Amino acid sequence: MPDCFAPPTADAVPVHAVRPDGIEALAARLPPAAAAWLAATGFEATTGAVAALPGESGRPVAAVFGLGKAPAAGRIPAVDPLAAGTLATALPAGTYTLASGFEDPAAAALAFALGSYRFERYRNRRKPAPRLVLPEGADGLEIGRIADAVFRARDLVNTPANDLGPEEIANAVRSLADRHGASFTEIVGEDLIARNFPLIHAVGAASDRAPRLVDLVWGDPAHPKVTLVGKGVAFDTGGLNIKPDASMLLMKKDMGGAAAAIALADMIMDAELPVRLRLIVAAVENSISGNAFRPGDVYRSRKGITVEIGNTDAEGRLILADALALADEEAPEVIVDFATLTGAARVALGPDLPPLYTDDDSFAAALLAAGTAVGDPLWRMPLWRPYEKMLDSKVSDINHISGGAFAGSITAALFLSRFVEKAKTWAHLDVFAWVPAAKPGRPEGGEAHAARALYALFKARYGAGA
Repeated sequence: MPDCFAPPTADAVPVHAVRPDGIEALAARLPPAAAAWLAATGFEATTGAVAALPGESGRPVAAVFGLGKAPAAGRIPAVDPLAAGTLATALPAGTYTLASGFEDPAAAALAFALGSYRFERYRNRRKPAPRLVLPEGADGLEIGRIADAVFRARDLVNTPANDLGPEEIANAVRSLADRHGASFTEIVGEDLIARNFPLIHAVGAASDRAPRLVDLVWGDPAHPKVTLVGKGVAFDTGGLNIKPDASMLLMKKDMGGAAAAIALADMIMDAELPVRLRLIVAAVENSISGNAFRPGDVYRSRKGITVEIGNTDAEGRLILADALALADEEAPEVIVDFATLTGAARVALGPDLPPLYTDDDSFAAALLAAGTAVGDPLWRMPLWRPYEKMLDSKVSDINHISGGAFAGSITAALFLSRFVEKAKTWAHLDVFAWVPAAKPGRPEGGEAHAARALYALFKARYGAGA
C-alpha cells in the first residue's frame, strides 16, 4: 500500500468537491473563518482547482476541490478520471479525508495515490507530503495493487541507464516471479544464438552488458493463455545510425514498454486473475562498437524470415520480432506487446495517447472503453495492409523499416505483424512511457502507459481469482 494513505483520525482535514453553483451552499456548512477565506480568494470551482481553507489558527480546517460546470444535457462530460490526483501535489502536508461531493471516492483515492508518486532515489532531502484517509468502502487492496505496480514501472523508467542495464531489467522480472511464485528463465549473451534469437543478439552484441531474453510463466495451464511482450532497451544510442544529442537525452526510457508489461503482469498475478500468464521481455542496450550491427546487414529471424537492416536506430522492432515469434509458438488467446517504438506515433497522437494496433475489433472496442473509464486512454490506428509494400527489400524477405517518410508507426506495426500468426488476438501498443509535463495523477517522468487500461479489460473479461 502506498504510504500516501493514513489511518483514520479524528483531526483529518475534510476535502469537499464542488461545482461552481454549489459554492454558496458549501460555504454555509464551513466554519466562518474558512467560508470567509473561500469568498475572499474568489474560488470559482473550475475543474481541478484546489483551495486549502485556514481556520482561526491559520492551519487548514477544510479544503475544496473544483469539479467545474456540470455538462449540458446529452453531452458526454470531459472529466479526467485522475483529476483528483491534483490534491496530492496542491494540498499542504497533513492528513485529509474525502468528505463530500466526490462521485466515486475510491477512484479519487486511486488518483490521489498515483499523483503522490515521487522519484527520490537520488535525492537526500524529501519534502513532507499530504496523506489521505482511505475512503470508507474503498478496496484498499485493489488501489494499492494498481498504485504499487505503476510505481514500480515508473521507478524502472526513471532510473538512469548507468544503474539499469539489461541485467537489472531481467532482475526486476526475476523479483516479480519470486514475489508471485512464477517460473523464471533467461537466455543470455551468446546463448541467444544457440537458442535461435538472432535479432535480439544482433541488437545487443555491441554492448559490454549482455543482451538477454527473459521469460516468466504463472498460473494454471488450463486457463486462457495471456502473453505480454515488452521492449526492454536499457539505453538507445541509435547504434551506428547514432542519434543526435537531443534525441538521445531521454533514451533511458526506451525500456518503458518492458516496464509497462511488468506492471500489468504484477497487477494480474496479485489479483490472481484466472489466466495462464506469460511475460516475455527482450532486454538489450543498443550501443556502438566494432561488432555493432550495420545498415544493410541481413539476419534470419527466429521465425525464419530474413530481415534487412534499414536503420540501426529502429532496433526495438527487431528484438520484438524474435520475442513475438516465441510468444506466438504456443498459440495463446491474447498477445499484447508494449514498446516505445516510433517517433511517428508521437507526431500523430502526442505523448499522452498511445496508438493501438489490432485486427480484433471487439478487443479494440473493449480496450478503448476500459482506457477511457480509468483515465489511461488509447487510440486505435489501422493496420493498413497496402502499406506493407513499403517494407519490401531487394535482398531479403523484408526490410525492417519503411522506404519512405510516411506512416512510420503503421509500418512498424505491420513489420511486427509478420511474426504473429497463431494467436487468437494480437495487439501492439506504441507507447511513449513518459509524461513531459505533470498532469493530475501523472507526475513528470516515467509512466506505465496502457497497463491500467489492459488490467481493467482483463479483470472484466476473466473475473477475479480465488
